[in-house]
Amino acid sequence: MTELTQETFFAGNVTLESGETLPDARLAYCVRGTLNSAKDNAIIMPTHFGGSHEHSQYLTGSGLALDPAHYFIVTVNLIGNGVSSSPSNAGGVAFPTVTIADNVRLQKRLLVEAFGVQKLALAVGHSMGAVQAYHWGALFPDFVERVGAICGAAKISRHNDVFLQGMRGILTADPAWMNGQYEEQPVVGLRTMARAWGAWPPSSHFFRHAYYERLGYTSVDDFMERYWEATYAGMDANNVLAQIATWRSADISANELYNGDFAKALGAISARVYVMPSTSDAYFPPEDSELEVSHMRNAKLRPINSQWGHWAGSGRNPEDTDFIDRQLKELLSN
Repeated sequence: MTELTQETFFAGNVTLESGETLPDARLAYCVRGTLNSAKDNAIIMPTHFGGSHEHSQYLTGSGLALDPAHYFIVTVNLIGNGVSSSPSNAGGVAFPTVTIADNVRLQKRLLVEAFGVQKLALAVGHSMGAVQAYHWGALFPDFVERVGAICGAAKISRHNDVFLQGMRGILTADPAWMNGQYEEQPVVGLRTMARAWGAWPPSSHFFRHAYYERLGYTSVDDFMERYWEATYAGMDANNVLAQIATWRSADISANELYNGDFAKALGAISARVYVMPSTSDAYFPPEDSELEVSHMRNAKLRPINSQWGHWAGSGRNPEDTDFIDRQLKELLSN
């Protein structure tokens, strides 16, 4: 794969949905491929929770649905992830709550102001990337031709929100957090949160069948220590909390366009939509996806029959990734 070059869109002072200001907002991104003369072959791929543009490239490449030889693929970093504007590089504990919709509006500015994009061929992503793709379809229905939602949802569920409140509670219970004014990372809180978090993205089947061995781990303890604890101990605590706040804001109808009418917001999506839930996902179960598809005018439900849970959409299991690629090829062919 061609080496990725991180670029930055400087958006200035941005007024957020909350009325607060995000000063000197910066949106980090990378591009692969070339924008055509009509400026209508662009694909946007927002990042997932805790990930960066570098973690999102498993769906792109020669011969894949997202082929840089045919498309202009913009992978954009979520505000708060430590690469775009985040507490760790822009404000610490004073960093404002940035909603999913705030992110998507900034992303549209990037596409239009930096590249002159006229229409999106596809908005696609996994997890919080899928949540953002849904928001693209609802907020800018005339701008988006297709949406690929992989293991995500158009609105956070009560169950999902309870999970996030629990993770936030574990992290902020560490005295070292100091109400966000820490001088050193609250490592105990981060590691403890990682242990609790580790039961959610991989399914019970993943642990039962020891699929962690396919990823190079020798035991559950090895997996929890070398993946989960190591990953979260390497994060900034306030960045984690900022992304949790963004995740909790997810609702395509919570804006002036739809005033909380979720069915109306789904019905307003004119793009062709492929919704790909994992059959074993604890965050975004297929039942939620079925409800969403029933309200959209041009959507298809394409479940990923997988034992990998939420990670079915993460690029870790080749069979699941191949299934997703086939669905995206079909979506892009029409």
